[in-house]
Amino acid sequence: MPSSQTSLVKPPPLRPGDIVGIVAPASNVNRNDLNKGCDGLRRAGYRPFYFDSILEQDMYFAGSVDRRARELENMFLREDIKAIICARGGYGANYLLESIDLKIIQSHPKIFVGYSDLTALLTYFSDAAGLVTFHGPMVAKDWAHGDGVDTASWHAALSGTEAWELTSDAASGMVGLAAGYGEGLLYGGCLSILVASLGTPYEIKTADKILFLEDVAEKPYKIDRMLMQLKLAGKLHDVRGIVFGEMRDCLQNQNQGYTLQEVVMRLVGELGIPVAYGLPSGHVTSGNITLPIGVRAALTVKDSKVSLRVLEAAVTTKTR
Repeated sequence: MPSSQTSLVKPPPLRPGDIVGIVAPASNVNRNDLNKGCDGLRRAGYRPFYFDSILEQDMYFAGSVDRRARELENMFLREDIKAIICARGGYGANYLLESIDLKIIQSHPKIFVGYSDLTALLTYFSDAAGLVTFHGPMVAKDWAHGDGVDTASWHAALSGTEAWELTSDAASGMVGLAAGYGEGLLYGGCLSILVASLGTPYEIKTADKILFLEDVAEKPYKIDRMLMQLKLAGKLHDVRGIVFGEMRDCLQNQNQGYTLQEVVMRLVGELGIPVAYGLPSGHVTSGNITLPIGVRAALTVKDSKVSLRVLEAAVTTKTR
């Protein structure tokens, strides 16, 4: 069962030359993609490490539940590993929720990065262990491509920058949908995974949060259905602001007579909070932005302009 831990725990920062551990808590990993991602990490100045068992396969999983859970625990326990980055998402991280020894995560806090199916672990570690986690680029996905990682947000989030900002401009693709100002803890991830937590002991905690929601290849009516489920479950009542992701390939068809922005605003437009759309973190075309989960942030939307400001360092600033 989840712990009642609520105090904030910030992991140590990541520095050039550090060893990063690569894990596969969900679906099986393609060796070629893994190698390309490791090359990308090396070019960025890090030393990738993984256990050979990461390439195991059990149906559509990266090996058994026990293998995946122990792999993750071992990476948290190893003193030489300074950050843990997931190889890919897919499906299967929810199997680990009952198997992970949360005391290991609590007593050995480290940077933990992933998105998509890994949302289940990002929010669990945040809610139950109080650990700041990171919604950001994965090894066999984004790090395997030259334009896959937004390096500015990666360094800001993982090096200890005290305050930094993401704004709407021609390059970001982010736009404002509902004006206002909201401040709270940044939280969220893949919409379908967040919704899947409802009714379980691992149900997401959205009160007083700046909620980030993203997904890929979900038809608009399915996005509508998932947002309605969050609304009926009371998960949108006390949210301070909402930022949607790029929402890549979330179309009914190319000739549909409505936009996804119109769909989501029908659900969240009357909440009286700022709403933004198009922040490229998670399932993105390129330039995956790293978002720290569990730190204070402020969302400002004025007309179509957006500012998402991270108000505190996401990692410790102590010299190690």
